[in-house]
Amino acid sequence: MCVVTAAAGDERAGCLVGFASQCSMRPVRFVVWLSKVNRTYEVAAAADLLAVHLLTPQQFELAALFGGVSGDRVDKFAHTPWTVGYGGAVVLQEAAAWFIGTIEQRIDGGDHVGFVLDPVQCGEREKSEGQPLLRLADTLTIDPGHPVD
Repeated sequence: MCVVTAAAGDERAGCLVGFASQCSMRPVRFVVWLSKVNRTYEVAAAADLLAVHLLTPQQFELAALFGGVSGDRVDKFAHTPWTVGYGGAVVLQEAAAWFIGTIEQRIDGGDHVGFVLDPVQCGEREKSEGQPLLRLADTLTIDPGHPVD
């Protein structure tokens, strides 16, 4: 599980994502799949970059904020520290690790769109080193902020 954030113009959005993977070694590419009913998808459709954040189980509250609250109703970024990264991307300061990627391609997969990313900047928190990453099983109690239709 990861949190993906997007910024385009004055708009910011972010959501908890379960579909994400490295998809190429040469060149290095990573893909995140965003639901078309999610506000993050709308902002990402106009963005040039996305930020992908890895969390640990100890960061459950951050996962619950981005997975269980709709950005249509709440400014999630008012509830967690963040900073501006490469190209204006939104980086969550409490994430265990993160990277920013330029959007190389968008792939319509049905109810989700895959955003193929070329990583251009990364970082991590020293306190998170060696901790396990947040998994789907850790997030099953989070009710989605948007319907899953």
